[in-house]
Amino acid sequence: MRTARRAWAEPGRERDLVAQAGKAALAAWVAWAVAGWWLAAPMAFVAPWVAVVLVEATVYRSVAHGLQQLAAIAAGTVVATAVALLLDGNTMLTMALVLPVVLLLGQWHRLGSQGVYAATGALFVLTGGHVTIASSAARVAEAVFGAAVGVAVNALVRPPLYLRDTRTALEDAVREAREILDAVADGLADGEGDDRAAAEWHARALRLGRLVDQARSAIGRSTESMRGNPRGRRLYAAAQPDKAYADALVVLDYIAVHTAGVTRTVWEAVDHGSKAAQPAAEIARPYADFLHRTAHAIGLYGSARFTPGGHDDAAADELREAVEELHHTLDAFRRQLPGAVRDDPDALLTYGALLAQAHRLADQLVQD
Repeated sequence: MRTARRAWAEPGRERDLVAQAGKAALAAWVAWAVAGWWLAAPMAFVAPWVAVVLVEATVYRSVAHGLQQLAAIAAGTVVATAVALLLDGNTMLTMALVLPVVLLLGQWHRLGSQGVYAATGALFVLTGGHVTIASSAARVAEAVFGAAVGVAVNALVRPPLYLRDTRTALEDAVREAREILDAVADGLADGEGDDRAAAEWHARALRLGRLVDQARSAIGRSTESMRGNPRGRRLYAAAQPDKAYADALVVLDYIAVHTAGVTRTVWEAVDHGSKAAQPAAEIARPYADFLHRTAHAIGLYGSARFTPGGHDDAAADELREAVEELHHTLDAFRRQLPGAVRDDPDALLTYGALLAQAHRLADQLVQD
């Protein structure tokens, strides 16, 4: 019921799932109405069965899997029919000979995940009564019809797109990075950072890398959903989201690496079992200010890049200003750093590396 309410209330994954389920049911109904009710085909159940399984997550996948599935069904049907006719209908012996062959055939890489349907096609032949060339041909024909219905319904009735899912995945990664850096900055500025909080910040930073990987997977699915999709072609021509999102992935990788480096450094600094000394106030507060500004710039990057409907020019201008301020903050921090850690060359090396990385991240945020 919760899924149904959310699907009714707003666009999202739940509505997509409901739509795909309804389309699969429609495809099965159409296939049965034609093959079973109107034409009274001898093996009419094959058509709606194939139609249901080919209402896939993307139009491209429906077509690709449809071709593979039909090839597998046809191969299994032909092998089973030929052996059954040669053995004059001895079903037990035919099954013992045919099944190992078609199961091996199903492992052929060109059949992909649809190879199992070679065995399914063979079993339909061997368990469906008297074997004839005409009945086997009818099964293949009904499978072809069911595949055509499934692909057509998926392509013509609200063809699936995942631009929203991709944007959400990217926004989640940006929001998590900003929240982590703000939390670290608040802890440093207040002087209340402890090893438990720092360990949690670092754990979240490591999980941020997984969020970026999820966004990368979502981009791949989104790009696939546009192939062979008339609805996707219109949106792609207007926004070209795949390039913008691919560019964003590069920046998010920088953000994830930078955030993990920052949290690791802070964790080592506040960990009482570590050799690193906790940063003094004269370095902690400027560093906290730098982290706050970095978090703000990352948030603006998300607003500029992932606004529904295209690039947000106003947010992009604000982002450029924020990055300029970030560079100024970094320069000021760099000037303060040698005096603040004069007696700790290891700390100077660590913070210097973070500063260099932060400059690269800032440059990435404003690349077109």
